[in-house]
Amino acid sequence: MKLSAWIGTATAAIATALLPACDMVNLPEIKPGITTASEVESRMGKPGFEFQNDDGSVTWEYSRQPAGTTCYMITINSNQIVEKMDQVLTEANYGKVRDGMSRDEIRRLFGKPASKVVFDNLGEDIWEWRIEGMPPMDETYFMVHFDLGSGGVKKTSKRVVQRG
Repeated sequence: MKLSAWIGTATAAIATALLPACDMVNLPEIKPGITTASEVESRMGKPGFEFQNDDGSVTWEYSRQPAGTTCYMITINSNQIVEKMDQVLTEANYGKVRDGMSRDEIRRLFGKPASKVVFDNLGEDIWEWRIEGMPPMDETYFMVHFDLGSGGVKKTSKRVVQRG
């Protein structure tokens, strides 16, 4: 590996490792009803995706996938003030998934997945998010299975990778 490629890889790895630490400092400073959109952007950076809401507000996605286990959705109202902030990779949200939901609906619910894999033999497109698990030292993943024929949600599942 060339030195410049190695430096780029090392920098990306360090930045990924530090993101959760930055969240611990920045997230408590974001207060609904007080914090402005420009303050959010200066603390958190540009959002990974922006969802336009029917009421004129916008929701910014801050996914910490694939290395992290969180995805924050920060809703900014039409006055450019934070309306609400949610960590969306939760048991309550997993329970909101219904058969037939679209990929767009699932992206809006959970943010960008850590991975997407198509299994032609199963007729499925599986999106996966790394999530908080029990016990914490194991890696836990939440998966949404889309039917390749209809394009809608077929089922959900979880998997655990045991460590040590």
